[in-house]
Amino acid sequence: MSAESPVPVIGYVLKMYPRFSETFVVSEILAREAQGERIVIFSLRPCTDARFHPELARVQAPVIHIGRPSSSTRLWTALAQGAADPQLAQGMSEVLPELLQHGHDDAVQAVEVARQARAHGVTHLHAHFASVATTVARLAGRMAGLPYSFTAHAKDIFHEDVQEEDLRRKLADAHHAITISGYNLEHLRTRFPESTQTLRLVRNGLDLDRFPFQPRQHTQNPDDGPARLLAIGRLVEKKGFSLLVEAVHRLRERGVEVTAEIAGDGPLAPELRAQIESLGLQEHITLLGPITQAQVTELLGTRDLFVAPFVVGSDGNADGLPTVLLEAMARGLLCVAADVTAVGEVVQTGRTGWLVPTGDVEALTEAIAEAVRPGADHAELAARARAQVEELFDSRGQAARLAELVVQP
Repeated sequence: MSAESPVPVIGYVLKMYPRFSETFVVSEILAREAQGERIVIFSLRPCTDARFHPELARVQAPVIHIGRPSSSTRLWTALAQGAADPQLAQGMSEVLPELLQHGHDDAVQAVEVARQARAHGVTHLHAHFASVATTVARLAGRMAGLPYSFTAHAKDIFHEDVQEEDLRRKLADAHHAITISGYNLEHLRTRFPESTQTLRLVRNGLDLDRFPFQPRQHTQNPDDGPARLLAIGRLVEKKGFSLLVEAVHRLRERGVEVTAEIAGDGPLAPELRAQIESLGLQEHITLLGPITQAQVTELLGTRDLFVAPFVVGSDGNADGLPTVLLEAMARGLLCVAADVTAVGEVVQTGRTGWLVPTGDVEALTEAIAEAVRPGADHAELAARARAQVEELFDSRGQAARLAELVVQP
């Protein structure tokens, strides 16, 4: 792009901003701003998080909160307001039959995003997750005459509630679509062969300056005390934390001295607490609750092993490639992870960590035992894991790829 060329203005359509668990969105926006792109953020839901990451203060983009209507009558008011713009009025007229097929909240928010996008000079709309944010971005783009794109992650692809025709239409209509792993790319191309010609792989990026490589001494010494295991994530089925609790129980029965900390919050907290108590592990497993990004970084730099015992949920939901797993590898923390979706693309046994079959508690137990075995030196694993993250997940490279996909104004 020459110095005389206008700068694209990317309108990020997000279900909620900021969201404590979606650090990858903030990293992506910061990386795009750092390379000179202008961003405007549209948030469809009010933020409910009481905790915020300090990186949010570095985001320059204005945040426009799009009100969610309480009744369908608000749609006619929104249409009347949009009609003041002749170009938008024409777009609304063309889209109105489809708009009326959607719920009033999606319809009204789409009209408002279209109106605000034109008012702020947006040249391209981009949504994260192929669910409500992409629904709104697609409709808004059609009304405002703007191209749209979206990033597909995990739940928005694999959950049993995903509607096939809706996802197919979003893929087909997008200027381009993005997904975060080779597994997802192949899955979507196989599932929607006629609608994925513009689907591209762009992995979630990390700001590697925030995750310095500081590996612990990876020769376990019995005099150091129990090996300290760490797991981080929402306390939901797909994280598989109950398997970690059972693995700790089995290891301690064998005389392998380990403790575990599980950071995060979620609906399964009471169930996990009850499991820990029933196995008599209250002194050995700690539920830390939600923690800040600074605390995540500190834990990743001081614990002995990161454990990610992922499973496929009963609703079909599965993790894609959780950012915290990449953060652990970047920091130099050894990782044991279960093989769901794209996890095997980054965790490979004998090369970058230990990959175990999902749902196999005995394999998980054995891998942890090997990782913390006294006298074992795993320094090369940690170094290769860091090198892989640098090669594949540097947010600066990801931002450059995203910019190349956007049509210049």
